[in-house]
Amino acid sequence: MLIEKLINYSPYEFTKNKKKKYFLKGIKKLTKHHQRKCKNYRNILKIANNENKKILGLEDFTFLPTQIFKRLELKSTADNKIVKKLVSSGTTGVQPSKIYLDKKNADDQRKVLNKIMSTIIGNERLPMLIVDQPSNLNEKNTFNARMAAIQGFSIFGRDHFYLLNNKSQIDYKNLNKFLKKFSKKKFIIFGFTGTIYENLINRLLKKNLVKDFRNGILIHGGGWKKLERLKISNKKFKQKLFKKFLIKDIYNYYGLVEQAGSLFVESKKCGYFHSTIFSDIIIRDENFNVLNKKKRGLIQLLSLLPSSYPGHNILTEDIGEIIGEDDCSCGLSGKYFLVHGRAKNSETRGCSNI
Repeated sequence: MLIEKLINYSPYEFTKNKKKKYFLKGIKKLTKHHQRKCKNYRNILKIANNENKKILGLEDFTFLPTQIFKRLELKSTADNKIVKKLVSSGTTGVQPSKIYLDKKNADDQRKVLNKIMSTIIGNERLPMLIVDQPSNLNEKNTFNARMAAIQGFSIFGRDHFYLLNNKSQIDYKNLNKFLKKFSKKKFIIFGFTGTIYENLINRLLKKNLVKDFRNGILIHGGGWKKLERLKISNKKFKQKLFKKFLIKDIYNYYGLVEQAGSLFVESKKCGYFHSTIFSDIIIRDENFNVLNKKKRGLIQLLSLLPSSYPGHNILTEDIGEIIGEDDCSCGLSGKYFLVHGRAKNSETRGCSNI
């Protein structure tokens, strides 16, 4: 019932004191729920001696490392109630994470994602250019992280057009049809960061276009590994997009398949990711001690969304730092932070950090 109540508020409405009470209660309730419903999770808590832990704040709850979703089956709902299975894209030879969703969990994800994205694109469905290629899924209810993200974001658009054909070639003919019809007003451009860099910035020939992209709202996330190797920063990425296409509305997002729906979107005004009333973040050092603001460490993510699997409190392999809380120059309440990439020696995650 908590999600149903919170959905009536702005995602960035609550300050620290207003959020603390209900969020702590929500994580406590989810922990007990998963402890009852998921045997593997219950055993993990026993090993961690969770029953004897004194809970004073969010940092006192036992977290799960993201790697555990690759090794154990973790679900808190009956098999016959599972409507969707998400698997991390990963790389060849790497075991993917498996996330099980029932109808309620899937609906909650959709509602919250819609609430967050409406702060960027409004409530109107806009024409959508997807910087990817269509994919034929073999299993109707099984989605890798990449396709799950495309499907999840596609609900905000209409007249969907894929930039690439099934041979990964740019479809200039139909792209120009799309631009002629929709480029005079706002439209959405969606894709993964590396795919956008490879296909829009590098491959797409501006001379072959009949219109520009200046009215596009570009939403992208994940896939920074390739750009880091090329020494392409977030700032440089944006500069290249503006210089070539005149795109100025660019929004980077951070999220994981293990907490699908709980996205952290980068504010265009300040350049920081922001937590919402549905999510929170803690930074820990290599010994798992909680770090203060402006200290780099492992990112721990908490979310009120996961009810069909125990993904409400996870430790990632990403490095980040909390810059502040409730006092960002952009005016949004909540914690705001930076992500600095992967921890050294962490297992490659492919596209799972979407």
